[in-house]
Amino acid sequence: MLEYRVSARRIDAHGSEARAKEAVLVLDTDLAGRADALNPAELLLAALAACILKGVERVMPILNFQLSAVSVRLHGVRQDSPPRLQRITYELLVDTAESDHRLDLLLRNVQKFGTIHNTLAPAVELVGTVRRA
Repeated sequence: MLEYRVSARRIDAHGSEARAKEAVLVLDTDLAGRADALNPAELLLAALAACILKGVERVMPILNFQLSAVSVRLHGVRQDSPPRLQRITYELLVDTAESDHRLDLLLRNVQKFGTIHNTLAPAVELVGTVRRA
């Protein structure tokens, strides 16, 4: 069993910071917003993006999957009452010569073994697609 530890604190009225290991991340917790930091919803989407990209890295050697680049684009839709993300869509973009079947296999493995993906899937409509970059 793995355990994760993160701490967060208010820096001032314009933002906060989160710490994990030796990393520090500035958070947008200002009521007016700030362009130089991720707000909580964006941070959740970024966590999902990191999970997807890490999943690709993890399954590439297992599947003997060859690629030259990979990226992911996410879109979250928030409802107001009660406030929650009701839908997250993402597109996995892969620069590869692998077949369409192998692209689908990559996506299925990322979805099946992703910690953040599997945590969010029961709580929010989560729709992912894969295509060539």
